[in-house]
Amino acid sequence: MSHSTRVLQAISLPLVLVIAGCANPPRVNGTAGASPSPSIPWKAPAGAIKPEQVVIPAVAVALPPDLQERIRQLSLVDVVDLALRNNPATRASWAQARAAASLFGSARGAYYPTVNGSASVSRIQSPATSTRAAGKRTEYGPSIALNYLLLDFGGRSGSIERARQSLFAANLDHNATLQNTVLQAQVAYFTYMATSALLIAERSAVAEAQANLTAAQRRNTVGLATIADVLQARTALSQEQLNLETTQGNLQAARGSLASALGLPANLPFELEPLPAVMPVGTITQSVDSVINDALRNRPDLASARAQAAAASAQVRVARAAELPTLTLGSNAARTFSSPQSFAGPSYTVSLGLAIPIFNGFSHQYDVAAARAQADAATAFADQTRQQVITQVFVSYYVLQTAGQRVATADDLLASAQQSVQVAAGRYREGVGSIIDLLTAQTALANARAQQVQSRWQWYTSLAQLARDAGVLGVRGDTPFSFSPDSVVPTPTPNTIRP
Repeated sequence: MSHSTRVLQAISLPLVLVIAGCANPPRVNGTAGASPSPSIPWKAPAGAIKPEQVVIPAVAVALPPDLQERIRQLSLVDVVDLALRNNPATRASWAQARAAASLFGSARGAYYPTVNGSASVSRIQSPATSTRAAGKRTEYGPSIALNYLLLDFGGRSGSIERARQSLFAANLDHNATLQNTVLQAQVAYFTYMATSALLIAERSAVAEAQANLTAAQRRNTVGLATIADVLQARTALSQEQLNLETTQGNLQAARGSLASALGLPANLPFELEPLPAVMPVGTITQSVDSVINDALRNRPDLASARAQAAAASAQVRVARAAELPTLTLGSNAARTFSSPQSFAGPSYTVSLGLAIPIFNGFSHQYDVAAARAQADAATAFADQTRQQVITQVFVSYYVLQTAGQRVATADDLLASAQQSVQVAAGRYREGVGSIIDLLTAQTALANARAQQVQSRWQWYTSLAQLARDAGVLGVRGDTPFSFSPDSVVPTPTPNTIRP
């Protein structure tokens, strides 16, 4: 092997190693920075990811102290209060609002002069001149500088206005988050209560199916019914038991969703107040146009969109001011100490500066054009939000109207189904009716019970949705709408849920 070949090998080997090293991802804490293959999961190095806190079976400390005693009997007000306190979304939106307030305060600082102090130490060697010999000296001393923007043709005020409108938008977004959190908690509460009521209805259906099976067995024993009646009654009982087990599972799922809406662990033991004996519903007396006008006045997300449009318009002023001159005032005062003393003494300067932009590659002009386009886009987005608000209120209003009508129809259906069961049971006892007629009537009764339960809770859910869409849902879950009296349910007791 020649000398030149050995030299090339000696040079190429390190290059190959360098190239190979660049082709592979870097290592982090001794672990590859990425998975070696698309089909292989990446394993994080030890200590790279902060471990989550382990779930404890009973986390009573997660509750505020004033609610720990009421954890076994939470009311709807307690549910909403817990959701507002614990939901991470409310904490995040509140932090963003506080950040926007601080940024507004920072922007207002442009109205004040800036004052900076400094101190320095210098070692200087100066050459000889006609009047002074060469030498070395040490200089040190403090200085203070003041700068103040006198005039910038709207740039400073535009920045402050943009921060102010952004502050409004952030706080309005927080208000919208509060209403969304209240709605989420109420919907989860109503779903859980509806499923609880449905479970009670399913247990009644199972008891009735068991009674039918017992009656069919007795009639079969004395020869008044065939084995087919017994089998059909047993099938109906099995179906009702299956429905009951399904509802029990749905109740646990609803409980988990409610705990999530409260910002609490799903395994936290808690109970709600018993189901109310009376659940009044009514017909809203306000017109849809009136509710829409309430929404246009009160919807925080619409007001936030308008504030964001105003902030974008203020940015146009900022961009336009960059094309115009700025007038600044500056001053500097210092005290120099020196060895030798001949260089020591005070000094000061006062300056008035005028900066005139002449040419910058048309950047300022494009910045103004971009700011105007963004302002137009923000205004269009606010207009779009207005249309969405009107549509949401319109839909929610008539969903509530339909829900009220379904309550009345479900009540009538339940009354008819109960009468049908009584007639079918009497005919079966007298031997003139079949088991099929009885089972069909009781199936219809079970369905009517379920629809009657769900229709009333759905009305409350629809009411909460309309209040949120109108921007009037209170932080205690209250709504300001007026309703006609419930024509089906008697006057509510003090413990009754009120619309």
